[in-house]
Amino acid sequence: MRLETLAIHAGGESDRETGALTPPIHLATTFKHGPAAERIAGYEYQREGNPTNDRLREAIAALEGGEAALTFASGMAAVTTLLETLPAGSTIVIPDDCYAGVRILATEFLPERGIVVHRVDMADLASVRAACANGVTLLWVETPSNPMMKLSGIAALTALTHEHGALLVCDNTFGSTFLQQPLELGADIVMHSGTKYLDGQGRVMAGALCGSQALITEKFAPVVRTAGMVLSPFNAWVVLKGLETLGIRVKAQCEAALAMARWLEAHPAVARVYYPGLPSHPQHDLAMRQQNGLGGGVLAFVLAGDTPEQARARAFHVIDSCRMLSIATNLGDTKTIISHPATTSHGRLTEEHRQAAGITQGVIRQAVGLEYVPDLQADLSRGLVSVQLLPLIHLCRCRRYAVFGSFVSLEHV
Repeated sequence: MRLETLAIHAGGESDRETGALTPPIHLATTFKHGPAAERIAGYEYQREGNPTNDRLREAIAALEGGEAALTFASGMAAVTTLLETLPAGSTIVIPDDCYAGVRILATEFLPERGIVVHRVDMADLASVRAACANGVTLLWVETPSNPMMKLSGIAALTALTHEHGALLVCDNTFGSTFLQQPLELGADIVMHSGTKYLDGQGRVMAGALCGSQALITEKFAPVVRTAGMVLSPFNAWVVLKGLETLGIRVKAQCEAALAMARWLEAHPAVARVYYPGLPSHPQHDLAMRQQNGLGGGVLAFVLAGDTPEQARARAFHVIDSCRMLSIATNLGDTKTIISHPATTSHGRLTEEHRQAAGITQGVIRQAVGLEYVPDLQADLSRGLVSVQLLPLIHLCRCRRYAVFGSFVSLEHV
């Protein structure tokens, strides 16, 4: 069965009790059970389990090709649960450009438990091999990376990880199950921030882990039941309904992102575009193999600037000139979102760490939605055209010329 069909039917079959085509939301905190002397069978307490959450877990497991899935209140709740199960003395390897929340959790909190953390370029297999040379417990992969869209070869990294008897975890948030199937490529665990593509309309927060029964049910589920990072039934239902349109949304967003990337690459105000769907991307061939021939729905582009301050000012100018694109930090939404990673998603990192990851002050991230592409281009053009006039505007101001918006009047005052 194709993923488009699975996304609609897995976990979303009609209600067994009433026949309702749309599954109901079970909001109950607790569930009535039989005589006190009998062992409780079925559902007991919402933190222990819930029918709506179970439907969503079935759907995610089916889409990822895993034996089981577990849902969480957020993507970072899923990450925290996974990392909390690592024994003291473990060694983990994370990307040098990983999501800021993961980096902070790994580098600032895990060492307190005696866990060694190595940061490497996941695209450089030799560097990964060197980091694993003295033993490794877990390898954390984010592909494509946020926001620079750098890819990691999942199959090659899995083979290397398994040589050391370690686990490979793949954050598939950007992959959305439709671009890539990490478990099929050998990964042990898949993580999702369901807040992004799985929901798809910026309505709720959610997270998920997917993998074998042994890992999901026996290792991670007890942590969730005890610590309480459970996904609410309402949020689970919203994500479950979002999955029904996941295939058509992702395909349309990938097509629109490719069109935007091509247009930006040809624009004189743009120094560089980072998008795996472009032949100019250094890992384009890997993207076509690993991501089902699609480049994804997110891209990054860079505005030139002589200094970091100038580059940031130019980026802010372009972003603030948009009237339709939303300035926000989410992605996977039906609405196109534009952001400045250095001051938002990666703002908690030091400038040194951002520079090492290539996240300069001139980088702008665009998470493409479902709008008409020429409308997106027209909205972005406003800032891209006027940003090229900024040096001239500055010169005119210095010479006391009158300047009106992006139109420069040479009328002397």
